[in-house]
Amino acid sequence: MEKVRLQKYMADAGVASRRKSEELIAKGHVKVNGKLITEMGVKVDNHDRIEVDGVPMEEEKKRYILMYKPRGVISAVSDDKDRKVVTDLLEDDVRERVYPIGRLDYDTSGLLLLTNDGEFANHLMHPRYHVDKTYIAKVEGILTTEEIRKLENGIKLKGYTTAKAKVRVMSKDKKKNSSIVRMVIHEGHNHQVKNMFDAVGHKVEKLSRESYDFLTLDGLVSGQYRDLTRLEVATLKKNQK
Repeated sequence: MEKVRLQKYMADAGVASRRKSEELIAKGHVKVNGKLITEMGVKVDNHDRIEVDGVPMEEEKKRYILMYKPRGVISAVSDDKDRKVVTDLLEDDVRERVYPIGRLDYDTSGLLLLTNDGEFANHLMHPRYHVDKTYIAKVEGILTTEEIRKLENGIKLKGYTTAKAKVRVMSKDKKKNSSIVRMVIHEGHNHQVKNMFDAVGHKVEKLSRESYDFLTLDGLVSGQYRDLTRLEVATLKKNQK
């Protein structure tokens, strides 16, 4: 393995995001081969012994968590505005340094995965792996057949065109001029679902991610979480190949 910067190595290993890893280094939480590191620029590889708060990285067991993220919570391990982050919802039974795979917007609820397995996270987020994600959106207005067709065939947004999607109007409320729409996509661009609806003239009023691949929120209420089973982890890894 080619040597890489310490903060990148830590992020890829699932210790924390690269930015958070830089903070851990700067604050004196990290040692490399017994030497305390507080400055950026150090490069490491698999032959180096890296400790975070005295715990060797390779000794921390892998953890895979499915969370029902509430609205009003940041999909991160820290926030410079001191807002609540998803790791604040974890109890003392989660001692591993997990972080979210991808993100859900601050005002979006639903299924979010957290892990400390960097390779696993990187594979799930890589564009080549088409992981279906199902969203339920409450939008302003009543979608037309033509607008649904546009959403399904791909919408040209700033910098890219979305891949094909599956769209189904679940209910309409003509009095309130709103619709409940189910959308399945496999991409994960920033604000993608909201931007897609905006592009056809329908503002999203409420949004939730209901499933991720075969995983659902069954048995959980907002703010709760559970560990993935070994079979679920193995199936996710298998589906990536």
